[in-house]
Amino acid sequence: MRIAALVLAAGSGARFGAAQPKQFVPLAGVPLVARALAAFRGHPRVAQVVAVGPGEPIAAACPDFPKSGIVPGGATRQDSARAGLEALAADPPEAVLIHDAARPLVPVRVIDAVCEALAAGAEAVLPAIPVTDTLKRAADGIVTGTVPREGLWRVQTPQGFRFASILAAHRAVAGRSLTDDGAVAEAAGIAVRLVPGAEENLKVTTPEDLARAAAILGASLTPRVGTGFDVHRFAPDRALMLCGVRVPHPLGLAGHSDADVGIHALCDAIYGALAEGDIGTQFPPSDAVWKDADSALFLQHASQRVAARGGRIVHADVTLICERPKIAPHAAAMRERLAALMGIASGAVSVKATTTERLGFTGRGEGIAAQAAVTVLLP
Repeated sequence: MRIAALVLAAGSGARFGAAQPKQFVPLAGVPLVARALAAFRGHPRVAQVVAVGPGEPIAAACPDFPKSGIVPGGATRQDSARAGLEALAADPPEAVLIHDAARPLVPVRVIDAVCEALAAGAEAVLPAIPVTDTLKRAADGIVTGTVPREGLWRVQTPQGFRFASILAAHRAVAGRSLTDDGAVAEAAGIAVRLVPGAEENLKVTTPEDLARAAAILGASLTPRVGTGFDVHRFAPDRALMLCGVRVPHPLGLAGHSDADVGIHALCDAIYGALAEGDIGTQFPPSDAVWKDADSALFLQHASQRVAARGGRIVHADVTLICERPKIAPHAAAMRERLAALMGIASGAVSVKATTTERLGFTGRGEGIAAQAAVTVLLP
């Protein structure tokens, strides 16, 4: 079964009270919408992911998400869902998942449960949690009665549907105000099945919700450590770039790109922590497009891969190995530059140098080596 996913990110998020819509507010350094998109982009049963909302903010929040996958939203959530469905109609999937960008921590098991129910023949599927709290009805702050909680459920997203059915249902109720896609399906007479949701799949509506999400995220991330090592020989007529900073020196370093040995080692460490190969895998030296390229692009890509996996870099340590030039006068600027490229605090970045006591090629002043270690947290 071919399944597509729509991630709705067009709302204003007025109740959150931030200067920007809540879906673009960072959670542990990664915007909510980026985390929501990553959950579906990395899922093996989801063939296509479409983001519905303002193009430029989504592209800025999710630099590695293809702009061709962004569809403008509508005035209401319902309008946005219909806009996303209409965008898929040219090459329709068999089923579609519709998810709110404000739910950044949707677990794989919830997506699995919805997909499995669709594959088993359900027309519409909602993840839900049974209500366990006592419910009261009140007026002007005074309780007027107790509401029986038996048979009541808290509904979440992603909500899954047979594509043709939900598109027809949305078209039929255009102009009416319904709270979610499940209600649209109900209005069309479609049977709606419930599957287990998850407490961590909370919707961020207030700053307090964001704090809860941060606590959940911190408890659910697994640390990984990656290491990297790189070497470049000295070469004439080239600028010497080290850790993103141009360092005054008679010689530069030889390489296909700008040969920034510090950034190259750091990229390898990040890709290693992700188990995604190395810098040569990501940016082959045989590709002419990377000739004399600024290595800052490589480090930004590596950092974005961490964000796309729903993780974050928490520490980076780079050691430059050379007799010359002296690194200490430039170390602070290097830390600041690397931190900016990775989107983390400079206090989480270390840059230091050592020599080999004049032993080996670095001791003979033939080039520079670098080693790096990073710690990342991944779901």
